[in-house]
Amino acid sequence: MLEIKIIDQNGIVRQGKNDYEEQLRPLVFSGEEYAYLATQAFTFVEGDQIVVQVDRPGYYWLKLDEALDNTLVYIKQAVNYDVTLTANAGDARPETAFHGKRHYLAVRRATKAQIEAQQNLSLNPHDQKNFNGSYPHASANVETRNDATFFACNAINGILANQMHGEYPYQSWGINRQADAALTIDFGREVQLAGVGIVLRADFPHDSYWTAGTLTFSDGSTEVLQFEKETTLQQFNFAPRVVDQVVFSQLQKADDESPFPALTEIECYGQNLN
Repeated sequence: MLEIKIIDQNGIVRQGKNDYEEQLRPLVFSGEEYAYLATQAFTFVEGDQIVVQVDRPGYYWLKLDEALDNTLVYIKQAVNYDVTLTANAGDARPETAFHGKRHYLAVRRATKAQIEAQQNLSLNPHDQKNFNGSYPHASANVETRNDATFFACNAINGILANQMHGEYPYQSWGINRQADAALTIDFGREVQLAGVGIVLRADFPHDSYWTAGTLTFSDGSTEVLQFEKETTLQQFNFAPRVVDQVVFSQLQKADDESPFPALTEIECYGQNLN
């Protein structure tokens, strides 16, 4: 059984209704193959949380707001998605996200064909700075000024706009000039990877760029990537390997005047194993 609900900061289920209804009803729904919440009269407030419960670890399609793409994620037990309405959080996403009164949220089991397809295994626009239960999850040892527009999760949200920096849709992973900056992607299970795609932030001349970087995999192997000063996706293939984590680090800055290299997106190409 799958369940999706909205709770307040005290864990109490929020209530909403549709236009034709006179009485409020609890915003909770369950189902065997999918569960959804649909309401025409509900407003999120700071501290609300969207909770998705699954009955077994596996692959699920997740959509928790109209502004978030329907996404294939891996969930072990539950997703606890914090709805943050601060100005800074809003800077890093569409201004319509979690606003308005009409909402549709859903979780659905993935099919075998969807699970086994070759795909970008690092894609998760539902990821957040603090792990919320959905994989993949991106984290880093530095994020510029603890600013949401520079969080690590921005690098796996599927948005490739890279010729500016800052507010949506130009959010990125910013490293605050830290020489040992490292981005980690945790897949939450073993996957087979055979390549990556890198989109460097390219707000030139404000930005610098990296000439090289290293991928270190959980099996102990590494791949050194050489980058060009490009605005487009740079792709790299390598021998397939089975891993549950990859770290992007040992970043070599170009010899130019700007101190600000950054990452717009990292894509990890491969296949789920189970």
